[in-house]
Amino acid sequence: MKCRVCREPAIIDIRRHNANFCTEHFLRLCRDQTAKAIHDFDMIQPNERVLVAVSGGKDSLAVWDILLDLGYDADGLYLGLGIGDYSDESGRYARAYAATRERTLIEIDLPADYGYDIPGGARAARRVPCSACGLSKRHLFDRAAIDGGYDVVVTGHNLDDEAAVLFGNVLRWQTDYLGRQLPVLPARHGFPRKVKPLVRLGEREMAAYCVVKGIDYIVEECPMAAGNKHLGYKDALNAVEATSPGSKHDFYFGFLARASALFRPEAEGEQAGLAPCISCGAPTTAEQCAFCRLVERAGGQLPADVGPVPVEIGMGASAGGPDRDDVS
Repeated sequence: MKCRVCREPAIIDIRRHNANFCTEHFLRLCRDQTAKAIHDFDMIQPNERVLVAVSGGKDSLAVWDILLDLGYDADGLYLGLGIGDYSDESGRYARAYAATRERTLIEIDLPADYGYDIPGGARAARRVPCSACGLSKRHLFDRAAIDGGYDVVVTGHNLDDEAAVLFGNVLRWQTDYLGRQLPVLPARHGFPRKVKPLVRLGEREMAAYCVVKGIDYIVEECPMAAGNKHLGYKDALNAVEATSPGSKHDFYFGFLARASALFRPEAEGEQAGLAPCISCGAPTTAEQCAFCRLVERAGGQLPADVGPVPVEIGMGASAGGPDRDDVS
């Protein structure tokens, strides 16, 4: 097996590209594909401050590493979810990577800072754990970016993640979610811009990237994810991909090119009437945002330095609506 570029021994085959790559050219492929996504979707400008949401997993650490190698000013944000040993271990991986690159890692700890953890919060709010987790992450990523003066929030969602979410939304024709499933959610209504630079790269490539670069990451799946339908959608698409390489890419990017715009008006219409949350100031369609209601039901509390903040709220599509994604 030889590299398509230089004909030296290859370390990985990527069937959707019908090509094999050596170490040097595989790493170049990952950087080039990330740079192409950033350019094509106008994700990040050269001088902007970037906040990468990191979980200690392969995707978020890989995207942080690639952005740094591409020359972006990128810091990390780690959210401790209070999921026992899993959270403790994932935090260690995030801190270890930040130390090796000498970059800032902002840390928020749900139990210490907000008085609840994901298992307890999910029970109290009668939400499935992944729902309570996603809601907490989205809110706190937004808040940290705004408070820290960052221009853009980066998450580690890859092609496999986005294709699986799209598959689930199409199966149920959840048109409001389809209207928001984009590689870039623009900064509006007090929400920061959120981007997904790994949409041209798959899960397998990200695992290989970390191995080749010597980036240690938590391998175990979150114990709260058992039974998550998203994992089943991934398995189904993997079976299709095995017999028809490139199907996930064609499915996702075909949607963006041919169908995405059809669903955006509904997503935009849902954001009419946004107003600041009475507790934290985040834009919401209710008097109190879903995150603050979750905190109250879980018996927690907002930190003393969190309160209503002035935000400009207007009409149009929101960057902060639920996209049913979490950091990888």
